[in-house]
Amino acid sequence: AASPAPPPAVADQRPAIVCFGDSITAGFGLDAGQSFPDLLQQDLDGGAVRYRVVNLGVSGDTTQDGLAHVPMALNVKPRIVLLELGGNDGLRGIPLSITQANLAQMIEAFQGAGARVVLAGMSLPPNYGPAFIQKFEALYKNLAAKYHVTLIPFLLEGVGAHDEFMQRDGIHPNAAGARKVEALVMTTLTPLLK
Repeated sequence: AASPAPPPAVADQRPAIVCFGDSITAGFGLDAGQSFPDLLQQDLDGGAVRYRVVNLGVSGDTTQDGLAHVPMALNVKPRIVLLELGGNDGLRGIPLSITQANLAQMIEAFQGAGARVVLAGMSLPPNYGPAFIQKFEALYKNLAAKYHVTLIPFLLEGVGAHDEFMQRDGIHPNAAGARKVEALVMTTLTPLLK
Protein backbone atom coordinates (compact mmCIF):
# COMPACT_ATOMS: atom_id res chain seq x y z
CA ALA A 1 0.00 0.00 0.00
CA ALA A 2 1.20 3.48 -0.76
CA SER A 3 2.22 5.47 2.30
CA PRO A 4 -0.20 8.29 3.16
CA ALA A 5 0.68 11.75 1.95
CA PRO A 6 2.21 13.95 4.66
CA PRO A 7 -0.23 16.46 6.13
CA PRO A 8 -0.02 19.88 4.50
CA ALA A 9 2.42 22.18 6.28
CA VAL A 10 0.56 24.62 8.48
CA ALA A 11 1.78 28.20 8.24
CA ASP A 12 2.89 29.64 11.57
CA GLN A 13 -0.21 31.56 12.68
CA ARG A 14 1.42 33.27 15.68
CA PRO A 15 1.64 37.07 15.46
CA ALA A 16 5.05 38.23 14.29
CA ILE A 17 7.71 40.30 15.96
CA VAL A 18 10.03 41.49 13.20
CA CYS A 19 13.59 42.35 14.23
CA PHE A 20 14.57 44.75 11.46
CA GLY A 21 18.19 45.82 11.58
CA ASP A 22 21.82 45.41 10.63
CA SER A 23 24.63 43.07 11.71
CA ILE A 24 23.74 43.35 15.41
CA THR A 25 20.29 41.92 14.66
CA ALA A 26 21.65 39.46 12.08
CA GLY A 27 24.02 38.03 14.73
CA PHE A 28 27.26 38.83 12.90
CA GLY A 29 30.16 36.71 14.18
CA LEU A 30 27.88 34.49 16.32
CA ASP A 31 27.01 30.83 15.93
CA ALA A 32 23.53 29.87 14.71
CA GLY A 33 20.98 30.36 17.47
CA GLN A 34 23.04 32.98 19.35
CA SER A 35 21.67 36.22 17.85
CA PHE A 36 19.43 38.26 20.13
CA PRO A 37 16.34 37.52 17.93
CA ASP A 38 17.04 33.76 18.27
CA LEU A 39 17.36 34.15 22.04
CA LEU A 40 14.17 36.22 22.09
CA GLN A 41 12.24 33.39 20.41
CA GLN A 42 13.62 30.91 22.97
CA ASP A 43 12.62 33.27 25.80
CA LEU A 44 9.08 33.73 24.44
CA ASP A 45 8.64 30.00 23.89
CA GLY A 46 9.93 29.26 27.39
CA GLY A 47 7.35 31.67 28.82
CA ALA A 48 4.65 30.21 26.55
CA VAL A 49 4.15 33.60 24.89
CA ARG A 50 2.70 32.92 21.46
CA TYR A 51 4.72 35.12 19.13
CA ARG A 52 7.11 34.21 16.37
CA VAL A 53 10.28 36.23 15.93
CA VAL A 54 11.34 36.98 12.35
CA ASN A 55 14.97 38.05 12.02
CA LEU A 56 15.33 40.49 9.12
CA GLY A 57 18.78 41.72 10.12
CA VAL A 58 21.20 42.27 7.23
CA SER A 59 24.87 42.89 8.01
CA GLY A 60 26.07 46.21 6.64
CA ASP A 61 22.61 47.70 6.12
CA THR A 62 22.23 51.46 6.37
CA THR A 63 18.88 53.18 6.85
CA GLN A 64 18.76 53.61 3.06
CA ASP A 65 19.05 49.83 2.65
CA GLY A 66 16.43 49.38 5.35
CA LEU A 67 13.96 51.52 3.42
CA ALA A 68 14.39 49.20 0.43
CA HIS A 69 13.63 46.17 2.64
CA VAL A 70 10.47 47.58 4.25
CA PRO A 71 8.10 45.83 1.79
CA MET A 72 9.68 42.48 2.70
CA ALA A 73 9.06 43.20 6.39
CA LEU A 74 5.47 44.29 5.75
CA ASN A 75 4.80 40.98 3.93
CA VAL A 76 5.25 39.25 7.30
CA LYS A 77 2.36 41.37 8.67
CA PRO A 78 4.26 42.26 11.86
CA ARG A 79 2.42 43.02 15.09
CA ILE A 80 5.61 44.55 16.52
CA VAL A 81 8.74 45.81 14.74
CA LEU A 82 12.02 46.26 16.57
CA LEU A 83 13.77 48.82 14.38
CA GLU A 84 17.55 48.67 14.83
CA LEU A 85 19.22 50.73 12.11
CA GLY A 86 21.42 53.80 11.90
CA GLY A 87 24.67 52.51 13.35
CA ASN A 88 26.22 51.96 9.92
CA ASP A 89 25.05 55.42 8.84
CA GLY A 90 26.91 56.92 11.79
CA LEU A 91 30.05 54.89 11.16
CA ARG A 92 30.05 56.00 7.51
CA GLY A 93 29.45 59.65 8.36
CA ILE A 94 26.12 59.83 6.51
CA PRO A 95 24.46 63.17 7.34
CA LEU A 96 22.22 62.84 10.40
CA SER A 97 19.34 64.51 8.57
CA ILE A 98 19.31 61.64 6.04
CA THR A 99 19.45 58.97 8.76
CA GLN A 100 16.61 60.65 10.64
CA ALA A 101 14.46 61.05 7.51
CA ASN A 102 14.98 57.39 6.53
CA LEU A 103 14.10 56.12 10.00
CA ALA A 104 11.02 58.38 10.03
CA GLN A 105 9.83 56.89 6.73
CA MET A 106 10.27 53.37 8.08
CA ILE A 107 8.39 54.17 11.30
CA GLU A 108 5.54 55.71 9.28
CA ALA A 109 5.37 52.65 6.99
CA PHE A 110 5.26 50.20 9.89
CA GLN A 111 2.76 52.26 11.89
CA GLY A 112 0.66 52.68 8.76
CA ALA A 113 0.48 48.89 8.52
CA GLY A 114 -0.72 48.67 12.13
CA ALA A 115 2.53 47.53 13.76
CA ARG A 116 3.82 48.78 17.10
CA VAL A 117 7.36 50.09 16.64
CA VAL A 118 10.16 49.75 19.17
CA LEU A 119 13.10 51.96 18.18
CA ALA A 120 16.52 50.68 19.22
CA GLY A 121 18.90 53.57 19.75
CA MET A 122 22.59 53.33 18.95
CA SER A 123 25.75 55.22 19.77
CA LEU A 124 29.16 55.58 18.13
CA PRO A 125 32.77 54.96 19.16
CA PRO A 126 34.37 57.83 21.12
CA ASN A 127 36.66 58.81 18.21
CA TYR A 128 33.60 60.34 16.46
CA GLY A 129 33.72 63.17 19.02
CA PRO A 130 31.23 64.08 21.76
CA ALA A 131 29.34 66.69 19.72
CA PHE A 132 28.54 64.35 16.82
CA ILE A 133 27.77 61.41 19.15
CA GLN A 134 25.35 63.57 21.16
CA LYS A 135 23.49 64.63 18.00
CA PHE A 136 23.47 61.03 16.73
CA GLU A 137 21.98 59.68 19.97
CA ALA A 138 19.44 62.52 20.08
CA LEU A 139 17.94 61.66 16.70
CA TYR A 140 16.52 58.43 18.20
CA LYS A 141 15.02 60.32 21.14
CA ASN A 142 13.50 62.90 18.78
CA LEU A 143 11.94 60.23 16.56
CA ALA A 144 10.55 58.31 19.54
CA ALA A 145 8.94 61.48 20.89
CA LYS A 146 7.54 62.54 17.51
CA TYR A 147 6.03 59.16 16.63
CA HIS A 148 5.17 58.01 20.18
CA VAL A 149 7.15 54.81 19.80
CA THR A 150 8.83 52.83 22.56
CA LEU A 151 12.54 53.70 22.72
CA ILE A 152 15.45 51.57 23.86
CA PRO A 153 17.87 54.49 24.34
CA PHE A 154 20.94 52.32 23.67
CA LEU A 155 20.53 48.72 22.50
CA LEU A 156 24.04 47.80 23.66
CA GLU A 157 23.52 49.23 27.17
CA GLY A 158 25.98 47.51 29.51
CA VAL A 159 27.48 45.66 26.52
CA GLY A 160 29.18 48.28 24.31
CA ALA A 161 32.70 49.19 25.46
CA HIS A 162 32.72 46.17 27.83
CA ASP A 163 35.36 43.82 26.41
CA GLU A 164 33.86 40.75 28.09
CA PHE A 165 30.63 41.22 26.11
CA MET A 166 32.06 42.33 22.77
CA GLN A 167 33.76 40.60 19.88
CA ARG A 168 37.33 41.64 19.09
CA ASP A 169 36.12 44.26 16.59
CA GLY A 170 34.61 46.25 19.48
CA ILE A 171 31.40 46.76 17.45
CA HIS A 172 29.47 43.49 17.67
CA PRO A 173 28.32 41.70 20.83
CA ASN A 174 29.68 38.23 21.54
CA ALA A 175 27.37 35.40 22.71
CA ALA A 176 27.31 36.69 26.30
CA GLY A 177 26.66 40.22 25.03
CA ALA A 178 23.80 39.02 22.83
CA ARG A 179 22.18 37.49 25.93
CA LYS A 180 22.32 40.87 27.66
CA VAL A 181 20.87 42.60 24.58
CA GLU A 182 18.05 40.05 24.48
CA ALA A 183 17.26 40.60 28.15
CA LEU A 184 16.95 44.35 27.51
CA VAL A 185 14.74 43.74 24.46
CA MET A 186 12.54 41.27 26.36
CA THR A 187 12.07 43.72 29.25
CA THR A 188 11.05 46.39 26.75
CA LEU A 189 8.71 44.16 24.75
CA THR A 190 6.92 42.50 27.67
CA PRO A 191 4.38 45.32 28.25
CA LEU A 192 3.58 45.32 24.51
CA LEU A 193 2.87 41.58 24.40
CA LYS A 194 -0.15 41.74 26.68
